[in-house]
Amino acid sequence: MGGSSFGRDERLVKGSDYNELRDTGKKTHTEHFIIVTRISPTRRSRLGITASTRVGNAVQRNRIKRLLREFFRLNKDKFGPPIDVHIIARKGSVGLKYAEVCKEIEGRIFPVHQ
Repeated sequence: MGGSSFGRDERLVKGSDYNELRDTGKKTHTEHFIIVTRISPTRRSRLGITASTRVGNAVQRNRIKRLLREFFRLNKDKFGPPIDVHIIARKGSVGLKYAEVCKEIEGRIFPVHQ
C-alpha cells in the first residue's frame, strides 16, 4: 500500500503552482471531476483539490475532499515519476462512495506518463 502520510510537501499550496499546472498540464474530464496532471518539477507527487460551493455545502465539500486525499495517499506510490495532480470536483460528486471515487479517478491519473 501507499505511504501513511499526506504532508504539506505533498500538497499544491501556492497559486503559482496551480497556474503552472493549469497552463502546462493535461486536462481530463470525468463525470464528476476535472483532473489536471503533469510531471512534477519537485521530487514528490503533489495534490491540489478544488470544491466550489456549487458542489454542495461545507460538510459535503469537505467529505469529497477527504475521499480524494485518501485516494491520493493510498495510491501515490503507483504514480511512477512524481506528478502534480489538481482535481476539481463537479456538481454531483458529493454522493459518491470511496470505491466509486477510486474507480472514476484511477484510470485517469495513471496514464499521465504515456
